[in-house]
Amino acid sequence: MPREVYNVDDFLKLSNNAIECRVKRLKDIAKLKLRTKKYLYTYKVSLAEADGVIKMLRCPVKEIN
Repeated sequence: MPREVYNVDDFLKLSNNAIECRVKRLKDIAKLKLRTKKYLYTYKVSLAEADGVIKMLRCPVKEIN
């Protein structure tokens, strides 16, 4: 089961150990999914804030449809 993160700072700390980040853009939100060795972490953010968070990530980013 994926684990949901509710804080941007926690999500950015987890990106240090992540293999990749997948970005899924929906109608009004974007889901950011960090894949680590053990868990999949998800973070929901508005479309306006998504690009700012993606720029701060420390892992490869992959857009999915």
